Amino acid sequence: MARDTGQRQDRLAADIRRQFTDLSTARFLHAMPAFRVVSDIPDHLKELLDRLETSEGQAAGRSQP
Repeated sequence: MARDTGQRQDRLAADIRRQFTDLSTARFLHAMPAFRVVSDIPDHLKELLDRLETSEGQAAGRSQP
């Protein structure tokens, strides 16, 4: 039973990866306004992203041996 569940999960994961890399999915998402890339973001959001990046960099540095 557990092996069958694991195989189904593996197949599902493979199907999802395949769909994300499919060109038709990319074209569909590019056509939707919610998924358009915005190059100019407000300053307060840029500051938050910069803080997040700094925090992630610090956390990654601590996790390395």
